[in-house]
Amino acid sequence: MSVGSSIVYNVKTGICIFALGFCAILGMISSILLSLIGYRHISQFVTTKTYYTIVSALLGVEVKVINEKNLDNQPCIYVCNHQSSLDAIILGKLFPPGCTITAKKSLKYVPILGWFLSLSGTLLIDRKNTAEGIATLNKSLEELVKHKRSLWIFAEGTRSYSESLDMLPFKKGAFHLALQGKIPIVPIVVSNTSNLQNGRYHIFNRGTVVVKVLDPIPTTKLTKDKVGEFSEMVHNKMLNELRKNVGYSQLEEGSTLPPKFDAKKIENKVGLDDIEIIESTSQQRS
Repeated sequence: MSVGSSIVYNVKTGICIFALGFCAILGMISSILLSLIGYRHISQFVTTKTYYTIVSALLGVEVKVINEKNLDNQPCIYVCNHQSSLDAIILGKLFPPGCTITAKKSLKYVPILGWFLSLSGTLLIDRKNTAEGIATLNKSLEELVKHKRSLWIFAEGTRSYSESLDMLPFKKGAFHLALQGKIPIVPIVVSNTSNLQNGRYHIFNRGTVVVKVLDPIPTTKLTKDKVGEFSEMVHNKMLNELRKNVGYSQLEEGSTLPPKFDAKKIENKVGLDDIEIIESTSQQRS
């Protein structure tokens, strides 16, 4: 890649890091203040929205949502594919009020970010201690159902950084929780962003990430022995949607493509004009 492309990549990456630190500090303050009036549960919503507003404008990265009405289905568990650091921007656009997210417990010890995660009520999971992790999730499930809130889980468990229209196998934790709480799974499919941001080739383009929120999948008739099959069914449903309809993110004209990327192959299956129509129609109905 060119020197200019690398400079742009490093500058934009620095903006993401700086904005994350700034919003984490803001999140700590808002978590404390909102806790005093009994609204700590919306501190993550406030923080993620602020992050999206700042970073989207500075990076030239927008997020367009299809079927946004499905984000109102609470309590539920949102299951989303996990790709790169751009996922934080996507969270900022979609994150509903009262929703919470899971994170590795080790992040608790990262200065500023860890303090915010602890103060905002993020579910910090110890992946090395299965029993403790399950206990944390079970306790959170009771709160979700009681207060009609939601949980956001990246079911792949780690970032895929995939340059193809693919997903890693899903962990089953989200589906066991849905079974216990008898709450629906709401799949969220994010367009592949490797043509938009690519650390391997130091590319950071301007463009639009397309996100499709699928219809809720009920779990009222799900049994424990069928969780594996259910998880695989949701995975296949999301993967099929990614490959057939959502595709790659939309780039602005003149963007730099990673090597071996075919411009024709990465054309998004859903045109942005279609998305605007869907959004405006949804707004008229509401």
